[in-house]
Amino acid sequence: MTVIPPEFTVAELKEEDKYEGREIDANIAASLPEGVDVIWVSTYGATHWSISTKIDTIVNGEEKSFFLKEYRDVNAEAMVKAEYESTAALYAISPQNVPEPIGYGSFASDAQRFFYVQVFCDMNEDLPEVDNFVTVLSKFHAKQSPDGQFGFHITTFQGNIPQNNSWTHTWEEYFARGLQDMIDRERSIQGSDPEMTELSAKLMSHVVPRLLRPMETAGKRIKPVLLHGDLWHGNVSIDNVSGDPIFYDAGSFYGHGEYDAGPWRATRYRFDKTHLRAYHKLVDISEPVEDHDDRNALYALKNDLLVSCCWKNTKSTRQLAINEMRRLVTKYPDGYEGYVASNSQPAAGA
Repeated sequence: MTVIPPEFTVAELKEEDKYEGREIDANIAASLPEGVDVIWVSTYGATHWSISTKIDTIVNGEEKSFFLKEYRDVNAEAMVKAEYESTAALYAISPQNVPEPIGYGSFASDAQRFFYVQVFCDMNEDLPEVDNFVTVLSKFHAKQSPDGQFGFHITTFQGNIPQNNSWTHTWEEYFARGLQDMIDRERSIQGSDPEMTELSAKLMSHVVPRLLRPMETAGKRIKPVLLHGDLWHGNVSIDNVSGDPIFYDAGSFYGHGEYDAGPWRATRYRFDKTHLRAYHKLVDISEPVEDHDDRNALYALKNDLLVSCCWKNTKSTRQLAINEMRRLVTKYPDGYEGYVASNSQPAAGA
C-alpha cells in the first residue's frame, strides 16, 4: 500500500505565474517547428522548481500541442539542457513511449529565465500495466554505453539535485561518488547527525565495496546501460490516445540497470516488488544474486537521501536512510575483505 507522509506538500501554481493568451517569448517561438501558428498559450501546473504551460498550435494545417517547462531554480540553465539530453536519449530508443524533445534555451525577454519544450502528451495519472511498463524499461536498459564507461556526457538531475556524471570505469566508483555527494548535500540541508555521520562513514568504507565490488571482480563485469535515472511513479503515465506507457522527467546516465528500481522499495511510491519481479523476468539479476535485495536497499537509501534534500521539511526520509544504514552496516561489518575471505575458504568436506 502506498503511504505518503503528510509533510510532502503539493506545489501550487501562483496567481502571478498564471497566463492565458497568444503571446509567447521570441526564443520559445523560435524553438518550435517552422511554420507554427500559435493558437493559445495556457499555464496549468507547477512543481516546486518549475512552471508548466501548454502551447496549442497549427502546424501544416494540423493541430499540434507542445509542453513548455520553465525552471525556477539556481541550476535552471543546466536543468533545461539536462532534461533535453536525457529525453532525447530515451526517445531515440522508444519514441512511442517518450515525448519528443523539441528545444531548450533562455528567454529572449530575460536571459536569466530558462525553458525546455517537448511535444505535449495527453496523459492520465494511472500507472501502466506492469508488463508493459517493464518491457519499455528493458528496452532502455538494452542500450549500452558507447565506450563501456559509467556516466553521461553532461550533468543531469534528480529532482533539482545535480548528479556528477563524469565518466568512470567501474560502477562502484560512479555510485560511491554519487552517494557521498548525496550524503554531504543532505547533511548541509538537514544538519549534522552524529549517528548518521558514523554510519555513513562505515557505509562508504564497508557496505558499498561489499555490495558492488563483487559484481565487477573475479571475471564479472557490469555493462553500463541507459537509465531513466529518476524512476518514481510521478515520472511515468499512460498516453490517453495510444494507451502506451510514457516516461518523462528523466535524469539519465549509463549505469547498473538495477539502479532504476531503487525508488520502488519505499512505500511512498506506487511501484513495488511486483514491478521488480516482472522486470527480472526480462533482465537477469546481476551476480551475486544473493546480494540483490541489499543492493536494492542501498540504491533505495540514496533515493531517501535525495528526497530529504528536495523536501527539507520531511524528516521521515532521513530516518529511513539512517535505519537502512544501521541495518547494512551491522550486516556487513567485515566489508569486501570479509566477502573475499568467506569465498576463498574451501567447501566443507573438501
